Amino acid sequence: MPKKRKTYICQLDQNEDEKAIDFELEFQRTLTTAERFKMMFDMSDRMKETLIKNGYRKPVEIITRS
Repeated sequence: MPKKRKTYICQLDQNEDEKAIDFELEFQRTLTTAERFKMMFDMSDRMKETLIKNGYRKPVEIITRS
């Protein structure tokens, strides 16, 4: 049976950046190293997809040296 996780929800008023950072750090402390890496790779894939969708990512170019 999978381990149940606590749900984290952060409610902020405007301009509470330090409170938001503290919340994120506290959440990250609850994750295992493997979960953190999975989250990082998932976010990286999302950013790549967004860049490709919006035309900002160029395909690999072959450069010849002379």
